[in-house]
Amino acid sequence: MELYLDLHSQPCRSVFMFARAAGIPFEFKLVDLSTGQQYSEEFGKISCVRKVPVMKDGSFILSESTAILKYLVQKHSMADHWFPADLQQRARVNEYLSWQHMNLRAHGSKVFLLRVLFPIMMDGEVPKDMMDAAVENLNQSLKVLEEKFLQNKPFILGDKISLADLVAIVEIMQPVGAGLDVFASRPQLTAWRERVKKEFGEQLFDEAHELIMKVDALAQKMENNSQLEQLKPKFRKLFS
Repeated sequence: MELYLDLHSQPCRSVFMFARAAGIPFEFKLVDLSTGQQYSEEFGKISCVRKVPVMKDGSFILSESTAILKYLVQKHSMADHWFPADLQQRARVNEYLSWQHMNLRAHGSKVFLLRVLFPIMMDGEVPKDMMDAAVENLNQSLKVLEEKFLQNKPFILGDKISLADLVAIVEIMQPVGAGLDVFASRPQLTAWRERVKKEFGEQLFDEAHELIMKVDALAQKMENNSQLEQLKPKFRKLFS
């Protein structure tokens, strides 16, 4: 099996962490988003969606991280708690996975892009009102995660970890990597993070997030990228 990944991306980290933790053998294929490699002709032959992660299992090609995670759970007969067979428990996992795309993931990504890439791509500082609004939206999503999904439980489903917890933690680490400590003054969320880290092992957790915790290197790489001018129009569409 081949996994096409860039660990700067939170969906890629979720697939990487799960495959490694589950002991699923795979070949890591780097698709460097910072150089626009996802738009290359070579990657286009693998996936027409032009984004990572992508899984190639023999002749079967699958994109979208949540679809890949569910595929891996079911193909490799993983422990039931990851994606439970029970109809209502599975629905709870799907509820979070459906909610996160336009909420925690979107808001965490926006804070990351504004803090790390906006000054490079837009040739100027982020307007204060834009940053304040992005952080407020992220705070609202974190509040929903705590009050609706986690409540007073160890994990989103209850006593055991699931795909929902995995996807949630990698999303939260995106703005953390950009220097925003979202765990400050959130003891419940901090305790949950530590439980998730323990489940995956601190070494794997740190390995998966090593790049995102060194965003200064990413910013410098972007500034020195010869294709930067070609990437700027795509970025500017996000904030026009």
